[in-house]
Amino acid sequence: MLEVKRLSMFYGDLPALREVSFEVRPGELVALIGPNGAGKTTTLKVILGLLVPRSGEIQFQARTLGSEPAYQRVREGIALVPEGRRIFPAMTVEENLALGAYATKNQGEKMAERLYRVYALFPQLGERPSQMAGTLSGGEQQMLAIGRALMSSPKLLMLDEPSLGLAPRLIDDLYDHFQALHRHGLTILLVEQFVYGALEVADRGYVLERGQIVREGTARDLLHDDYIQKTYLAL
Repeated sequence: MLEVKRLSMFYGDLPALREVSFEVRPGELVALIGPNGAGKTTTLKVILGLLVPRSGEIQFQARTLGSEPAYQRVREGIALVPEGRRIFPAMTVEENLALGAYATKNQGEKMAERLYRVYALFPQLGERPSQMAGTLSGGEQQMLAIGRALMSSPKLLMLDEPSLGLAPRLIDDLYDHFQALHRHGLTILLVEQFVYGALEVADRGYVLERGQIVREGTARDLLHDDYIQKTYLAL
């Protein structure tokens, strides 16, 4: 579904990505893990068209993405849940969700159906559609950010550090939702510093450090890799 080929990205003269290559197959949940500042968020922004790479190629469903703007890539089936949630606090839950469908075609005709699916996945949101988003708890705000992305009916859902700032119990609940979406066939690219949790739910994983892929493999193999154990999982 997604193929990233030799992607390089610079901020001025500072390299952020150095010939990064990886793929996400249809129906997979793939984890992209690594330390803070490794280039994970930059990778997602390039895929969505929010940043322009210096070199490299991105293919989505066997078609090369060129200069399409971000909203066009959303229409084609890519959605991003950004780091920090980025909800609109002075708008209601339902207004935030409606914005998620804004860039898609025939959004008015399918709005009720999409809202129903999001509220079924996140009943807490369905109980308070008129509540101001800024008054939700951190976990509920993350649910809202995910629900907003799902309103575009994506083929590929990209999640950027979804566990950031959440209590362990809320992280467990959130990952249960990711597994449910995965079981229903949604393709997911999960960017995380929470390495153990990400690899527990993923099919495969890539390790990004200093803008380069340094490890890749099945999630099970990475969980038992000595380097991963010592660098990311040591107590």
